Formats: sequence, structure tokens, C-alpha cells
Amino acid sequence: MTASDPGTIHTGSHDLPVSPALDEFMTTGWAEDAAASPGEHPGARWAAERRRALAARFPGERLVIPSGSLKVRSNDTDYRFRPHSAFVHLSLGAEPDWCLVVEPGDGGHRELLYVRERPARAGGAFYRDRRFGELWVGPSPSLDQAAAWTGIACRPLGSLGEDLRTCPGGPPTRLLRGVDPSVDLLLPDGGVRDLELESVLSELRLVKDDWEVSEIAAAVDATVLGFEDVVRALPALADTPRGERWVEGVFGLRARIAGNGLGYETIAAAGHHGGTLHWTRNDGVVRSGDLLLLDAGVEADSLYTADITRTLPVSGTFTPVQRRVYDLVYAAQEAGIQAVRPGARFRDFHEAAMAVIAAGLQEWGLLPVPAQESLQPQSGLHRRYTLCSSGHMLGLDVHDCAKARAQTYLDGVLEVGHVLTVEPGLYFQAGDLTVPAELRGIGVRIEDDVVVTPDGCRVLSDALPRQGDEVEAWMHRLWQDRT
Repeated sequence: MTASDPGTIHTGSHDLPVSPALDEFMTTGWAEDAAASPGEHPGARWAAERRRALAARFPGERLVIPSGSLKVRSNDTDYRFRPHSAFVHLSLGAEPDWCLVVEPGDGGHRELLYVRERPARAGGAFYRDRRFGELWVGPSPSLDQAAAWTGIACRPLGSLGEDLRTCPGGPPTRLLRGVDPSVDLLLPDGGVRDLELESVLSELRLVKDDWEVSEIAAAVDATVLGFEDVVRALPALADTPRGERWVEGVFGLRARIAGNGLGYETIAAAGHHGGTLHWTRNDGVVRSGDLLLLDAGVEADSLYTADITRTLPVSGTFTPVQRRVYDLVYAAQEAGIQAVRPGARFRDFHEAAMAVIAAGLQEWGLLPVPAQESLQPQSGLHRRYTLCSSGHMLGLDVHDCAKARAQTYLDGVLEVGHVLTVEPGLYFQAGDLTVPAELRGIGVRIEDDVVVTPDGCRVLSDALPRQGDEVEAWMHRLWQDRT
């Protein structure tokens, strides 16, 4: 049996035997389930529009989008489940092993959501199944509750295989493959056809509707509170062993209280760790006099995430050399934000930021060629100190819409409703002999989340200060408020 087979009971190696007498006792004497229907999800009408848009891209075809399956962390312990973003985008469901099927129907298309049924009292699964049993993991939605919540007609998961069995004259089928192995086994590999579905599912998420923007804004607001929590904690954690872990924990607490959790692993990079673009080991000391590069985001209960970076002086005041680097990155970010507007190329804001960075590096004598030459694709020498792109799409994934084709994303044009990050940085490695000793070990990134509007863009994260003097004043104000 596969992991998603509704008939499987998942028990552990150290579970005690169950006697017939105990089994009979456990399956009787329970009150009727009085759980109220959750009603309709507040985003249900928006998700229905997305499903219609998807069906219009593939008229006459059946489309299969699984939520995904649980993944083992260690032996019989699973990671906390997080459904595939395409499934959430279309259905708003968040349970493992569910599967959305959109197929041709009378007058257009019809939608079915295949749902794992709640384990019945009879048979013992509700108290013996470690993965899905109610006494182990809590109740799951019934078919009726799932239908009310999502606005989609629901069928038992156990009927998915039979319903997907290809019949002569049946509709051609595309599958979002690689999400649920048990669903992959039900359908032949569609090759390029399946890959095209994957791309379209990403591309449909490029432009956010009003509800999505509001959810990202809520995640941003919670993230702002998390950054404030970290700043308030800095005096206590400075110079303590593994202070980066303390930072990670403080922010993680806010993420779990205010949302579903972290949108991605927190980067709490102090001192020379700030030069490592995705530093998530977070095992270093946060020393007074150093910088702390904090890249973190709260994932809302809707699973939309924020993605913000601030580089903070641990002491509350930048040193002159730190401020020099910070101000250059700030100027680059300002140029990037100003370049975000409808009709601009996606690459424009990055190029605007890099023009500022390259000019600054040339002024400091760090470039072996003129800035304009470095900015040419055949050169790019400034990238030694600022390797990555200056931003990306943001939404259900921190790096959203990643399977979209280049012509619609990287080489595409910005539209109203695009939500993206603007995040230039400078990263001087501790061992880089091409820079003066005073710069070595300094890493600075400033990242904000913006939504493209008809007349430019709106910075969703503007509640967090960015300019150097404002950052210092904000930190000191938070410390004073603690006393």
C-alpha cells in the first residue's frame, strides 16, 4: 500500500498490542461530532477565478493538481506538512494527500476535490494511526466541511484512482508531477505536456489579485513585529554563545504566534557571516560592534509569505566604514525601487541598482575596469562583491513562480499586481584580499517587498526604516521603550 492509501493504518515500532476488548471499548461511547462547518474560506471566490483561468488555458483537458504527501523527517516522525503552492493557489486546501481535478464538463469545466476521509471509529484507525488518527494529530475536515470551506465538490480520496483511469475517448490528462508519488503512479508520464502545466501554474501566480496582496501585506506586518522583537532582544543576546540562534528563535516565536510559521529558514548572519548569501547555520556570536544581517519572513496562515532583510548595527550605531557600505547599498535600493513600474522590464530594477553599486565600487578603487565596462554582460566584475540578483517574485513561495518560463518572468515586463522584492547587497568576504582590510567581513543587504501599482510601486514593508539615521533612531527608540 502507498502512504496515501486511505486503508493503511500507520503504527509505530514501539506501539503496544491492542486487545479485542480494548479495541471494542475504544470504538464505542463517543459523542457525535459537533464540529461546526467552517463556512466558506474568505478567499474562495478568488480561487474560483483562478481555476477558471487555468481551465481556459487547457480547454477540453483534464488537469490533476495534488497537494502533496507527508515527508518523513526521522523514522516514523514527519515534517510539518506544507501543501504545494499551486494546489493552495487553486483550492485553498492545506491537507496532505488531497488532489484537485479540473476537467471538461457540460458548458465548460467541472472541479472535484479528492479528500482523505476522517478515520471512522470502527476499525481503530482514529486512535491507532499515528499519521492521520484523530487522537494522534487532531481532527481533519470531513468531505462536507472541505466542500464548504473550498467551494469545490468533494469526493473520497479512495475513489481517485478509479476516477482517473483513462477510458476510451476520455479527455487528455496533464498532471503536476513530482508532488505526490502515489498520484504519479496513477497516470502515465505526460512528458512535455506535464511540464507545460507546471509552467502555466507558476505563470498564473505572477499577477496577484487583491486578496493575495492583502495576505502578503498581513505577512509583512507580522514580519515587522518580528524585526522589532529581535531589536529589543539584541542587548541581552549580544556577545553570548550562539547569539544567531537566539535571533532565529526570537523571530521564530513571532512567526508561530502571528502566522503559520516561517516563510523560509531565517538568515541571522552576524559579522563576517553576513557575506554568506544564505547563511542559515546561525551558530555564531552576535558581537557588539558588528553588523547583523537579518533576512526573515513570516508565513501567514494563508501560506503567503513576506521576505525582508535589514542589516543592523548590533551596538545601535554604525561605525564609519559600516555606514559607508550601508549608504551605498541604500542608494542602490532606492534606485531599484524607483525603477519598479508597469511596463518596465523585470531586469530594469536590478540593473538600476547595479549601476549605483558599480559606480560606488569604482569610486572606492575596487574595480579593475571602469563601472560602465563592468556592467556589460561580458564583464560583470562588480558581481564579485554582489553576486546574486537584486530581487524576485514573492507570494506563496518566497521565490515565487519559479517554474514560469523566462519570457514571462526573468525576461518579462512588470504588470500591476506583481509582488516582488528589491534587495541589492554588498558582501565583502573576510578573506578577500582585493578589498582593504577595513571592509573585509562586512555584508550588507537591504530588502523590501513591493507591489506594482498603476503609477509605480508601493513598498509594503515601509513600516521598517531603511535609511541609516532612521535605522539607528528606530533601534534606540525600541530600547528606550523597554526600560
